[in-house]
Amino acid sequence: MSLTVKPGVTALFTAAIVGICASGSAMAQAYPNKPIRLIVPFAAGGTTDIVARIVANGLSQELGQTVVVENRGGGGGAIGADALVRSPNDGYTLGIATVSTMATNPATNAKTPYDPIKDFTPITNLVNVPNVLTINLQVPAKNMKEFIALLKKEPGKYSYASAGTGSISHLDGELFKSVTKTNMVHVPYRGSGPALNDTLAGQVNAQFDNLPSTMPHVIAGKLRALAIASPQRLPALPDVPTFAEEGLPEVNNVAWYGIVAPAGTPAAVVKRVQEASVKALKMPAVRDRLLESGALIDGNTPEQFSAQIAKELALRKRIAKEQNIVLIE
Repeated sequence: MSLTVKPGVTALFTAAIVGICASGSAMAQAYPNKPIRLIVPFAAGGTTDIVARIVANGLSQELGQTVVVENRGGGGGAIGADALVRSPNDGYTLGIATVSTMATNPATNAKTPYDPIKDFTPITNLVNVPNVLTINLQVPAKNMKEFIALLKKEPGKYSYASAGTGSISHLDGELFKSVTKTNMVHVPYRGSGPALNDTLAGQVNAQFDNLPSTMPHVIAGKLRALAIASPQRLPALPDVPTFAEEGLPEVNNVAWYGIVAPAGTPAAVVKRVQEASVKALKMPAVRDRLLESGALIDGNTPEQFSAQIAKELALRKRIAKEQNIVLIE
């Protein structure tokens, strides 16, 4: 059997292919032609919000359109992440991805309403950020050794704040309790901002948080930092040891903050946002503010960020299984 294609049909087929390619090129050139919404899955004032707003200013300049930050806190970041998944995949709704939304929440909560691997299009990891354990100044402990001794002496008396049930700060807190064989009461909030306010006020005794939102209060002497999760000590906090130095290497895991879009977002849009993000991260105003907050700038490729997410999810699942950390709240 032979198939004969008429010259006219061939010409139409070729024109169609050319049209598709031209359409893709036009999309890349036309995008964006209206404001972009950037969903932050936590309340204002926390590290996720801080990073998002710093980068959003640079992105607005690079993309030529306003990038509007929208806070959608709750559920350890799950509410905001789910809102992104349900948004159109046209590039006009993006979101900040965190270890909480992409790893700890799915690893510990069987009711997480999205699949962190299948429901998102990774674009780039913006920054890596050390985590920190701080205590209110009223807590009678000056270092990690004294704090652990205090918790063991009076189990269940002290509390710790987290950015929400299923967040990285929650999982790190439960991991800390398991590794040190201590007991603290978990008090979840709708983001690290509200949690930080109550820790400062003494409503809760301690907080597991990401460094940028906590750093100013540690430097000002309003909170006592016991340890940071970082490969090494930070120049800005030379007297604060790492968790590894304190004999707690299991808790010595950094956080990260990246940009993702809903699954199926066009490749041309992903490329445009990734390139704009990298350029924004190199802007002195953006770079300096991030570095001053304790963040380590990244700006990797979509493929690299995708691998990073998968690796973090596997790690958090393993920790949750080994430490028997399952959400019961």
